[in-house]
Amino acid sequence: MTLRARRPGYAVMQECLRLQSEAPARTKAQRFWGTDPVVPAARSWLKGAMGERRVAAELDRLGPAFTVLHAVPVGSGSTDIDHLVIGPTGVFSVNTKNHSGHKVFVGGGAFMVGGKKTSHMSAAQSEGRRATRLLSDAAGGPILVQPLLVVAAERITFGKKRAPVVVLTPEQVRPWIAGLERAHSDEAVRYLSMLAEDRGTWHAAAVVLDDTLRLEQRFDRLLREIDDARTRRRRAALAVVLGAVALPAAGVLALSAAVGTLLGN
Repeated sequence: MTLRARRPGYAVMQECLRLQSEAPARTKAQRFWGTDPVVPAARSWLKGAMGERRVAAELDRLGPAFTVLHAVPVGSGSTDIDHLVIGPTGVFSVNTKNHSGHKVFVGGGAFMVGGKKTSHMSAAQSEGRRATRLLSDAAGGPILVQPLLVVAAERITFGKKRAPVVVLTPEQVRPWIAGLERAHSDEAVRYLSMLAEDRGTWHAAAVVLDDTLRLEQRFDRLLREIDDARTRRRRAALAVVLGAVALPAAGVLALSAAVGTLLGN
């Protein structure tokens, strides 16, 4: 099985579902009233998986000249490269970060989310160096893998100092990669793609049978449960509003507060 079978967000989907499986199932009453099915421990993993899927959808639009691989396993553990792109304009390791709803600052080696420092920049650089070494070893010659950080955020502000890693939004990544000058011939792209699709290029365990389809089906089922719960909460809130019509003003105020709480969840 080549790495083409790996789906975007495989590792984070796997961890999200593992944490979900350890939590008690919702009661009938909780399902009826639309209690959020996602346990607190799994929420960041869910958000990460959604971010990787969003970026994957953009990269998959690069066209047949490019090979796009997702969740490429690296080393001997569970570490992976979110996305790997091989094409005429170069080879890129794409690190996806979903900071939706937060403000991001990028300047020099600093990457701050909501005013707090992160290791995103150094991690992306390290990932690029590691991918360069592994692909170069497999190719028998130097092949540069350029690291990219693709970030979903409320706003990204750039400082005066240039960052060592290119930082893009999900909407920018496809045109940015496609718009670069040619770096590899079509033959070279085919050869590098063949090497990149081989798990043994990247991971100590050269052959592992991953049931990616079943994992994705389980994750999609969770997303449907989330949508269903959201719909049920809205219906419950509407029922409360309609029921408030026949109540005194004081009751209406109390119920309005309850509606606000329901819609906020």
